[in-house]
Amino acid sequence: MLKIGTFSKLSRLSIRMLRRYDELGLLQPVHTDPFTGYRYYREEQLTTAGRIAALRDMGFGLSAIGALLEDGGREELDRRLAEQQRALEALLAETRQRLRLLDTARAQLRKDESTMEYSVTLKNLTQRRAACVRMTLPSYEAEHQLWQVMARETAPLSLRLEEPCLCSVTYYDGEYREREVDAEAQKTVRGDYPDTEHVRFRTLPAVTFASATFRGPYDKIRAANAAVAAWVRDNGYAFDGPAFNIYHVNPSETDDPEEYVTEVCYPVKKRA
Repeated sequence: MLKIGTFSKLSRLSIRMLRRYDELGLLQPVHTDPFTGYRYYREEQLTTAGRIAALRDMGFGLSAIGALLEDGGREELDRRLAEQQRALEALLAETRQRLRLLDTARAQLRKDESTMEYSVTLKNLTQRRAACVRMTLPSYEAEHQLWQVMARETAPLSLRLEEPCLCSVTYYDGEYREREVDAEAQKTVRGDYPDTEHVRFRTLPAVTFASATFRGPYDKIRAANAAVAAWVRDNGYAFDGPAFNIYHVNPSETDDPEEYVTEVCYPVKKRA
């Protein structure tokens, strides 16, 4: 048997942590001297100590580690490892997004873009034919699902696109939603085509709208929206219908978010 100090050195776990694991029932000594209180471990327990350390390094909590040690099955362990891997990948993606936002914020501070004025323009679109896919999305970041469905189902139709072709997404919810977003992708086309399972070909109505165009990642949308809202207020207009974005340069055309060109569009009408 090994004294707790020796076991601590071999397992690379502090005595404090070994005592904590003893309290939780994760790794209990095989013998405790009733007179001295010394704890003793078997050499075979070094394997368990290694598993605990490895699972902690993977981000598992002590309660989860206890459940895994108690179950001991290979299939259950593999399932839990896969779950943890997915959770960490999601956390990594979220962290990368936050880092990118920090980079953008710092760049704006250096360029003094925080006071940059977006140019807002009043525009009109006439009636136009469009291929449309409307779905309820899990989030705004899932817009690509609309375009994937459209590309897949219209590929056999050999669409003739308008020149220039407007690729836009209309948002039908009356509020910003964190989930279950009602959105419709629209691509202007020439001619008539049969509807598919998810694609509808229809004539979009004429619309008057206030718009602001920006270049760069989509996190600039808030500033563009604020510019449009101020213009609408100052020029005697009111919002009138669901907003839409026109993607002049989108992720299918470039891998660099700094090269995106997006136009935020808000239908408006003159206030009475």
